[in-house]
Amino acid sequence: MAMRREAFLDHVRDRGEYDTPREAERAARVVLALLGAHLVGEVRARLAARLPEDFALILLNPLQSAEPLSPERFVRATAAWIEGATEQTAAWDVSAVLSTVADAAGDDLLREVLLQLPAGYDLLFGHPEPA
Repeated sequence: MAMRREAFLDHVRDRGEYDTPREAERAARVVLALLGAHLVGEVRARLAARLPEDFALILLNPLQSAEPLSPERFVRATAAWIEGATEQTAAWDVSAVLSTVADAAGDDLLREVLLQLPAGYDLLFGHPEPA
């Protein structure tokens, strides 16, 4: 069942402590566009099905990425796409969005998503893997 758009943005806004829904939406759009480039096939489709429709479409039509980005480079890329962002604010943006995506996905699907990503993304999603 897809998370409702308002609920999704409310979660992102709370976690990112944004002043406006627009800031939360901007962060969500950038982070999901970058995330979509890293996921393929059925896992990406199933994750999209759990997101509000306009965000699902962003995930399914991502920015092209020549190679999988490490978590650090993912944060840097996010900073590059958000006007006025620093690496610190971008890390906050990524965490606010991906922790909300993790909630929407649920544990089983999140595990499959993490298998498609370079090591270290579990921390960005707010779900550190046990050592």
